[in-house]
Amino acid sequence: MRVSSPERIQVFAYINADNAPLYRTIMRVFMESKQRFLFQLCPQDVLEAVRISVGQETSGQPEIDSGLEQLCEWGNLQKHPDTTSVGTVDDFLKQRYVFQITRHGEAAERALAFFDAAREGDGELQSTALADIRYLVQELKQLSREAEPDAGKIHRNLLVLRTRFEDLSASAQAFIERLERSVHVQSVVGARQLIDYGERFVGDVVLAADSIGETIRDLGAAGLERLIQAVAESNVRGPIAATPEGVAAVCDQWRSDWKRFRDWFISHAGRPSNAEMLRERARTLIPALLGVITNTNDRQIHRIDRFNDFRVLARWFAEAESDAEAHRLWRAVFGLCPARHLIINDQTLDEYEARQVPANTSWLEAPPVRIAMRPRDYGRFSPAADLSCIIDRTAEKEKLAAAAHEEALRILSAQGRFGAGGRMRLSELEHLETGEFDLFVGLLGEAVSARVFSNEPVEIFSGDGRLRVKLEPTGDGREALILTTNGVFRGPDHWISIEHILSVDGVLR
Repeated sequence: MRVSSPERIQVFAYINADNAPLYRTIMRVFMESKQRFLFQLCPQDVLEAVRISVGQETSGQPEIDSGLEQLCEWGNLQKHPDTTSVGTVDDFLKQRYVFQITRHGEAAERALAFFDAAREGDGELQSTALADIRYLVQELKQLSREAEPDAGKIHRNLLVLRTRFEDLSASAQAFIERLERSVHVQSVVGARQLIDYGERFVGDVVLAADSIGETIRDLGAAGLERLIQAVAESNVRGPIAATPEGVAAVCDQWRSDWKRFRDWFISHAGRPSNAEMLRERARTLIPALLGVITNTNDRQIHRIDRFNDFRVLARWFAEAESDAEAHRLWRAVFGLCPARHLIINDQTLDEYEARQVPANTSWLEAPPVRIAMRPRDYGRFSPAADLSCIIDRTAEKEKLAAAAHEEALRILSAQGRFGAGGRMRLSELEHLETGEFDLFVGLLGEAVSARVFSNEPVEIFSGDGRLRVKLEPTGDGREALILTTNGVFRGPDHWISIEHILSVDGVLR
């Protein structure tokens, strides 16, 4: 990573200067004039353009001259003697200058424009880039096989491919960023639409990544180098920069762009591809966001939410201006006041009236309060209804017990087959009965879900803790086919070992 020198960073000094709005306006005037192929401006032209841009006379010629000189000191502008308007000797003796934006100043202004656009936008989510990338890579593959490929067509495809790849990368980053932000702030605004988009987007990436990666491998380093060389020679052809160094610089830039593109779709040893990392991050964040939606819906449906209530109370206590207000809030919240919702019997009321107990009497010193044993006739109390008839479920319970017993026998039989602890390939299983297949699919699903990357081994325990399952990739690209009573189970081949776990006393759990 190359670090910019302090001289280059100084071109951003006008952002936080005292007269920053004027400096920004002057820089935009020079950028707009360069787009119209006017590269040099005199101070009077700058003043007129600033007034037109602002819409009112906010600056005079001295302020413009001072701003131009300061921008020249920072390296954003450069000045040259102006001899075009010299008509007399006095005009020649006067120092007149024209100003022009520098490369560093133009780069700083473009960086600020990009920053403003990125700050105002929230990242566009799109899903059409994958189809374009797949088509462009296929076309580059066909061009690499031609005897004399068209350099112009290659250059056009590479430019479009780079643009669409940047769009795809930006969409993926914006998607993961929105997921993380929604999970972090517990926000459900637009969460359902985000999840629906994410499922479609990640599904498209998974389906397209293999096809694009295979095309990249078929293209190969030799074919790519041939295309890049043709594009570089075509770009630098002519009297300007027609040197071997220019060709090498263009080639290095395209190789760097292609390496970023290749690493996005193809995994390497110890480094998964960006498409694989996107899938794993989405698999983690989407369930978390679904949990946020579920918790929010529960809080809206159920009127009592203890967690949210205590959080609100903590904020109220923190905002209390004095201890007295905090104690008053404490008494109001936790019921340290007369229980007005209870019904006091007549004997207690007569006793209080006879003793004339004041309202500020402590509960310890006051006479006991006897409440009525029967709840009041309104509120949540309802009289008990007649008991319903009891239905005999003995037959249904016997059927359920028999089915559970049969299912337990099938599971024990399957555990006896798989739980030997030996290491075998999935392709060696060949055929599985219904009970064996159900147990096998459950264990395999838990192992695959616990794995972060597809090229690493994983070890898990079954839900009841009786079996230890270890799943390892074979690395040879073979496919496993297992016949079942419901059809054929097909997938990448793996090494799998399943063994029983012994309890503390040495007995099988």
